[in-house]
Amino acid sequence: MQRGHFPLSALPIWCILNDISFVDVEVADINGRGLGLIAERDLINEEDNVEIPTLLTVPQDLVLSAEGVEEYARENKYFRQLLHAAGRQSVRGDILLFLLAQLVLSSPDYTGGQGATTPWSQYFNLLPAQVPVPTMWSEAERSYLRGTSLESAVTAKLSQLAKEFSDLRTKTEDIPYWYQLLSIDELITDRDWVLLDALYRSRSLGLPRSGDSMVPCLDLANHSSDANAYFEEDSKREVALLLRKGSKISRGDEITINYGQDKSAAEMLFSYGFIDTQVTAKKLILPLEPMDDDPLGKAKLHVFGSTPILEIKDDEGVIQWSGPFVYLMCLNEEDGLDFKVLQETNGSRHLKMHWQGVDITGTPQTVQELIKGHDLQQVFQLRVVTIISDMVDQQLEKINSTNHPIDSIPGPVRAEVLHVASRLRLVESDLLERARHVLDDQKTKLFSDASVLAYLKSMESTQGEEDVVNEDEDFC
Repeated sequence: MQRGHFPLSALPIWCILNDISFVDVEVADINGRGLGLIAERDLINEEDNVEIPTLLTVPQDLVLSAEGVEEYARENKYFRQLLHAAGRQSVRGDILLFLLAQLVLSSPDYTGGQGATTPWSQYFNLLPAQVPVPTMWSEAERSYLRGTSLESAVTAKLSQLAKEFSDLRTKTEDIPYWYQLLSIDELITDRDWVLLDALYRSRSLGLPRSGDSMVPCLDLANHSSDANAYFEEDSKREVALLLRKGSKISRGDEITINYGQDKSAAEMLFSYGFIDTQVTAKKLILPLEPMDDDPLGKAKLHVFGSTPILEIKDDEGVIQWSGPFVYLMCLNEEDGLDFKVLQETNGSRHLKMHWQGVDITGTPQTVQELIKGHDLQQVFQLRVVTIISDMVDQQLEKINSTNHPIDSIPGPVRAEVLHVASRLRLVESDLLERARHVLDDQKTKLFSDASVLAYLKSMESTQGEEDVVNEDEDFC
């Protein structure tokens, strides 16, 4: 849908009308970083200051939260119809529907009939029409993610967004106004939905009282790992931007906040469209799937209950990994893992998982702890390390095999996309290489363990006996 225009020069008046207060701070277009906040004069907050300087205050009624969405639904019957038909599944989904309504209200294509505009209708037009997150990259640009942990994540996200938009169109078929916009005139497209999601991911933040929210003007503050400001929400639900203690900012310098110290390079790129070169969290997340030949694979996934992942991270120079589901992957009936179907008196049926005869259905992520002390603990650990080692090798091979531009997908690739994708590949390949060495060392130690050697020897003997039986059968 065509976007409206809200010039930056009109923002100060908009802030005054909506009780947003800036103190010694203004909004400016910062080269290479979009809009941001800069100091209008020299600012200082000594370490021993009792009173912390406030730079920005946003009233509660402008905070876009779950509560704000419901308030707007009470005021606007057209949005209330939309929310009733397609919303109230998640805070994110409801906020996206609110943004969708503002997209319509603020567009030059809007001809009335959907209720009065809101302050957000104007502010929405100040938000960028293009967010640099990978879900908004072209297909040619996304091809540069091949081999990285974001390849599957972005593909899954785009599939999710396409399904959400399709469901939205289906759920609004009986609402004439929205059916006209979404299905007949097609003024709102799936591309608009991708944009709304990108705006939410890149600008939402967690408030202690209001929960996941979007806060106008505060969302203009750019990121820095060495941020000089931070935000708080008070008992009145007002949100304030405050100067950090020890900060000294010269006139014209940027006011920044930290988007998340523990986010990995992939997470930063996925949510915000950039990678902080100073980021301290070096980790990657890979999806886990049951082994193809595992007859219990589907049952394990069902009981586990959440999407299984493997996390590999650098903790102050030490490579560590975690993935509770991988322990389930390595166990079978012969080890003592068992599944049973429990039928209730009302006819309902539930799948139960047992380990060594004990029901562990409610705690599937504790298998790593449960196998401690088992005679085959080191054997189980070897299986786990072998699976993870194979995954690391495969991921490294994928990254190394797609180091060059992919010519099969036509289209221009922006320099900034190429730069950030190359940065991600470098960070993840380095982490994977170091993880491979650690895993190789772990396998070497496990293969020398007495219990592992005894188990492997017993397996060889069993295999030999089976071969003799098979030869006798063939002779007969």
